[in-house]
Amino acid sequence: MKRALGTVAVMAVVAFAIAAAYVSAEVARQAKVDEARSADVILVLGAAEYRGRPSPVLRARLDHALELYQRGLAPHILTTGGAGGDPVYTEGGVGQLYLVTRGVPSEAIIVEREGESTVYSIAAAAEIMRRMELKSCIVVSDGYHIFRVKKMLESRGITAYGSPWSTRSADHWRERWLYVRQAIGYLLWRVGVPV
Repeated sequence: MKRALGTVAVMAVVAFAIAAAYVSAEVARQAKVDEARSADVILVLGAAEYRGRPSPVLRARLDHALELYQRGLAPHILTTGGAGGDPVYTEGGVGQLYLVTRGVPSEAIIVEREGESTVYSIAAAAEIMRRMELKSCIVVSDGYHIFRVKKMLESRGITAYGSPWSTRSADHWRERWLYVRQAIGYLLWRVGVPV
């Protein structure tokens, strides 16, 4: 009996490793593709903010979204992200303020302020989109993040196009690790673990 359980456990680990390798290859492929095209909204995934100012990563995502907006690809930008421990500011709110100061009309910006993780931000953003009858979006985030976010949105009936703000990391091993980490996050999400 112990031997059979050990065999099953080893097979499960091997199957998970094979699935993670396959999905990380898909994550890597998606990370290098810019699918930006006309959509109902540009969805910007949150990242750290520092006392009301966007971190370099969040600023890069917002700048990319601004460029897509200025190209006329969508009439709205949806910023996401909760407080992350900040008692005053949220990532979504900081994103809104940043875009307004760069000329985006406030009525063109939709804000999701509650999400404390990718899973929760996407659930909240999808609900906002459903209520506003927005059916398609351009997802703006880091390249390694796009695959998982698109799958989450598609599972909620939203057509999602990826548009990473960056396509390459100077550190090859770090980039590979990010692909594997997103693949593991995706596989866990598929079985109901919200990471």
